[in-house]
Amino acid sequence: MNISIRNKSAQLRQNLENLSHDGFKKIFEHINLYGIKKGVDTMGLDKFINQCAYIAAGTGVITGSGGALTMIIGLPVDVINTITQQFRVTLAIIYSRRGEYQMTFDEFMTFVAASVKVEAGVALTKTIMEEIAEKLLLRLGSKAAGRLIPVVGGAIGGSANYIFIKRMAETVKKMDL
Repeated sequence: MNISIRNKSAQLRQNLENLSHDGFKKIFEHINLYGIKKGVDTMGLDKFINQCAYIAAGTGVITGSGGALTMIIGLPVDVINTITQQFRVTLAIIYSRRGEYQMTFDEFMTFVAASVKVEAGVALTKTIMEEIAEKLLLRLGSKAAGRLIPVVGGAIGGSANYIFIKRMAETVKKMDL
């Protein structure tokens, strides 16, 4: 019985790895690399990063502000959008440093893997923000809290996505490209 559970667990882990690899590759292949080059050349790197952070924040706000149904439907869109913005920012920084924006998926993923350490900090920040919001809502009372939960959820979702993109960008900027 234990062997069967371990086999199923290993198979599930392998399926998730394949799914994430294929999903990441699909996102990477659909990114408009010339659009990133044009955006960085026109706006500058920092403004481009800000734009991507705001786009990521937008889906975080929408996903967090509509209650359970919006979260269930919107969460996959939010995750895909945030990953897309992470990829766009990483490619923009690489382009600004190297002067080129064409690269293979495998080469690109080495940069993404190095920048992922940021996610733990953002998850911690989001948890802290949620705990603070919960305590504030408890002080307001149940009626006021019921009206504010979607607003607070949207603020937390948007802020977490924005912070993630900005921190990830700072990590990638520090990398030796």
